[in-house]
Amino acid sequence: MGSMWWLILIALGMGLAGLAAFLWSLRNGQYDDLDGAAERVLLEEDPGDEGQARP
Repeated sequence: MGSMWWLILIALGMGLAGLAAFLWSLRNGQYDDLDGAAERVLLEEDPGDEGQARP
């Protein structure tokens, strides 16, 4: 029975740590531009293709 209290405390601590990490990421703007990276992958040209004509 005593070990169950330790497990509950550990689970609560991990939950609070996850919540703190999520709130930190919100405050630092990690979710501001979700579509930008996906569009850049599709729209950017390769760095080695400069000056070459495409067929």
